[in-house]
Amino acid sequence: MVDSRYRSRKPLIVTTNLTLEELQNPEDTAHARIYDRLLEMCCPVFFTGENIRKATAQGKMERLKGLMNGKESLS
Repeated sequence: MVDSRYRSRKPLIVTTNLTLEELQNPEDTAHARIYDRLLEMCCPVFFTGENIRKATAQGKMERLKGLMNGKESLS
């Protein structure tokens, strides 16, 4: 998909958990080719903030603990 967008010069939005350093220093040739295209086509934007998934998981774990201890109902 990246290559077809690249060749057609169409816009591309990519999200990744990789750091900019990881994109600039890939593990192998296959990844290097993809990452080079991404860095040419896209402008890196770094977002910071609270991990929403982690907070949600923690809330679910607390609810499960309550259920296991009989302190909370299933409803």
